[in-house]
Amino acid sequence: MATKKAKEPAITIDGTEYLIKDLSDNAKAQIANMRFVDAEINDLQNRLAVYRTARAGYAELLRKELGA
Repeated sequence: MATKKAKEPAITIDGTEYLIKDLSDNAKAQIANMRFVDAEINDLQNRLAVYRTARAGYAELLRKELGA
């Protein structure tokens, strides 16, 4: 049975693939910053979805209260 070689971690920027291990410490830091910001954006999008759902619920309750 053939063993599967694990692919080394890489990142693709503007269509060019770079191996993480070959990047400078500064480049690795920028990747970490981008990953952090991406996670924060995802968190904000999730929170926004919750707020929009809550707002729709409150609007529905208001419509019922007003007899609409």
